[in-house]
Amino acid sequence: MKEAVVEIKGAQYRVKENDVVKVPKLDANVGDTVKFTTVLLAIKDGKTIVGTPYVEGAECVAKVLETKKDKKIIVYKYKPKKRYYRMKGHRQWYTKIKIEQLNL
Repeated sequence: MKEAVVEIKGAQYRVKENDVVKVPKLDANVGDTVKFTTVLLAIKDGKTIVGTPYVEGAECVAKVLETKKDKKIIVYKYKPKKRYYRMKGHRQWYTKIKIEQLNL
């Protein structure tokens, strides 16, 4: 079994083959294949390989499934006894990818 910790747009994700992961919006179209070479840690057949900072020659191949906006989150500021509050909503863009191959 292959597993890896991959850095995608500044965030780290623990992935396996055939996993579906939501990541920050990527500049790729639906159906495109993207490669991530920033593999921080790899597990292959029970052996752990730790990168310094990245594992040499390792890459993660993924397919873009969709790009959408996420659910709305509420940002709320409040100061007690001062009659001050602010409420805003925000929807973040995300890309859903499927991990097709881990080349470790």
